[in-house]
Amino acid sequence: MNPYLENPDLWPEVHHLLIGLLAETLNPQLLPTYRVAIEKRVYQLSGEDALLIGIPDVAIASAQAKTHPSSVAVVSPSTQPVAVLLPMPIEVQEGYLEVREVATQTVVTVIEVLSPANKRPGRGREAYLQKRDRVLGSHTHLVEIDLLRSGTPMPMAGAGARSDYRILVSRHERRPQAELYPFTLREPIPPFAVPLKPHSQEPMVLLDDLLQRVIERAGLSVVLNYQVAPVPEVAEGDRAWLQELLAQE
Repeated sequence: MNPYLENPDLWPEVHHLLIGLLAETLNPQLLPTYRVAIEKRVYQLSGEDALLIGIPDVAIASAQAKTHPSSVAVVSPSTQPVAVLLPMPIEVQEGYLEVREVATQTVVTVIEVLSPANKRPGRGREAYLQKRDRVLGSHTHLVEIDLLRSGTPMPMAGAGARSDYRILVSRHERRPQAELYPFTLREPIPPFAVPLKPHSQEPMVLLDDLLQRVIERAGLSVVLNYQVAPVPEVAEGDRAWLQELLAQE
């Protein structure tokens, strides 16, 4: 995973293009039996949730620390105004994919690419978890792609040591067991198969290739600044490794 793609200023564009490319590459492999449709989940954010859109978790933690000091501070009078942010209501639209059987229009598989709002407490996470629970309680397969280091991972048991990224493949006939592909910043993104109905040939997804195509299609090579630390920053143990890797480019 390229950690620079996780920047809140870039991630909405990366998310949008990645979902489109997933549909574009899967459909030729699935037609005419199945078709991949792009859907969207819409919900409203207000209050503090709306203020956090596009702000990395590290900045939120810093702001909260300053907002709740350990000791009481006396504010001296000032004639200068202070810049503040007001919580304006925001409509959020999150794209996801549905693999449908053409003959019956049955949704066979849901493919989700997580967004920062899904991994942060608030309405975005609540809306996603409600949708996740509905899918897990149905006969629909679920593929959940988490390419974000920040935030709280989705609920699951037995995941082992915390990883930077996760790909979850939940086949309805095997629940509650599921296939988890955890990987770190230093490891390649593992390929995975999209589950379908029995006796169907399952296409493989190569996210590494798709993310490179996202960079090319969006022209991100001219805005990705590898001379500065990525946002959110990588773990301390990975900094030297990342700098050495970038020096070889």
